[in-house]
Amino acid sequence: MRNSSALKYTSFRVKSPSKLLEFIEHALNGVSRSRAKAILQGGGVRVDRKNVRQFDLELAPGQLVEISKRKPKGELQSKFVKIVYEDPQIIVIEKAVGILSMASSHHSFCVKQVLDDYFHRTHQRCTAHVVHRLDRDTSGLLVYAKTMEAEQILEHNWRDIVTDRRYLALVSGQLEQERGTVESWLKDNKAYFTYSSPTDNGGKYAVTHYRVLRTNGRHSLVELKLETGRKNQIRVHMQDLGHPVCGDIKYGNGDDPIGRLALHAFRLHFYHPITGEALRFETGIPKGFQVK
Repeated sequence: MRNSSALKYTSFRVKSPSKLLEFIEHALNGVSRSRAKAILQGGGVRVDRKNVRQFDLELAPGQLVEISKRKPKGELQSKFVKIVYEDPQIIVIEKAVGILSMASSHHSFCVKQVLDDYFHRTHQRCTAHVVHRLDRDTSGLLVYAKTMEAEQILEHNWRDIVTDRRYLALVSGQLEQERGTVESWLKDNKAYFTYSSPTDNGGKYAVTHYRVLRTNGRHSLVELKLETGRKNQIRVHMQDLGHPVCGDIKYGNGDDPIGRLALHAFRLHFYHPITGEALRFETGIPKGFQVK
């Protein structure tokens, strides 16, 4: 656990069902919503002795909420990585565009490095273990293990442990159907370009479900749910539909209204690898993804 001995917490017992942000506002006698969010984001809130930052966390009667207005020393300050949840076994973060999930042969700067530096500064005897990834230009939620036990359980039971993982994408044009499913086999060529085939081409079978949330004719905001987690799956399947992800240099059509790959992992629900607790994390819609 992080060294938070310098923090002074005020304890509150939950009396009725509530979301965490609203609970903080009420507990602190009407503190502003922006201040309540700052306390959460600054690591000043614990629920049942665990540091949390999820503002929409559902609280149940009997739970213990501890609030500190002071910011912990060594708090992670990075424009690329924001901590959403942390306990002794795992850490959930929101990754920004422009950083790898783990180091490659050409780039050493990555989320794992940022987290390992943070663990060192906060005197935690652990390292970040990668259990799944997002492309460098994709933003969103990731979980990293802090122990080998948690890493092994997550890695070997990923499909059973993860109950819901969804993305938001801003895509080019207006889709012909409001919802549907794309199924194909994906295979890389020697240039690492992923090709899609409706029949088995020796590649990996991939399934993507999509639902249009909003459209203005020029662009559409689409929610995507993966049954499989293949490399470049969403980007290639949106290309298959004729409505590629905006800002996609590799599989797109040049449509780039917000100056980035418009793909974001906004939902991650899974069972805790050690405790078995059902954990649910979601982010808001990224800036620029709104369709008006």
